[in-house]
Amino acid sequence: MEAAQVPVIRENTEAIWEVLETIPDPEIPVISVVELGVVRDVLLEENKTQVIITPTYSGCPAMKQFEDDIVSTLESKGFPTVEVKMVFSPAWTTDWMTNVAREKLRRYGIAPPQKGSQDKGVLFDSGPKAVNCPQCNSSATELLSQFGSTACKAVYKCKDCQETFDYFKCI
Repeated sequence: MEAAQVPVIRENTEAIWEVLETIPDPEIPVISVVELGVVRDVLLEENKTQVIITPTYSGCPAMKQFEDDIVSTLESKGFPTVEVKMVFSPAWTTDWMTNVAREKLRRYGIAPPQKGSQDKGVLFDSGPKAVNCPQCNSSATELLSQFGSTACKAVYKCKDCQETFDYFKCI
């Protein structure tokens, strides 16, 4: 009879960041919560691990899932007491997404947000300057709907390849 395997408690924040890198965004599973930029910091206090996160936008339905996934994943990896603390300032911006996340979005079929969150045109019906199609890279695209599969995305159509796709809005 084998002894039950007890997870080993790790004492450094680098190990915690490595685990957090494996936790997917519940709405876009090809990017991690770290790549998305919602994880702000990790703190260790005696036997407690605290993960600081910032919501992508007010009312994002995925935030509760982020919290649950962070706690359950870290606990399963041997971190016994995990607390997730939500901070709202400074507000999250798509500028916090990593370049790796942007490329993963594009390969997944979602046009990544443009660099520079100062372009909020898609939030106000004017649309961003140009959104390239993630399928064929054409800039001949048109906005079909301000809201896509989630509130943080808009729906576009490529005039060249005729594909519809989500655009992750600049926030």
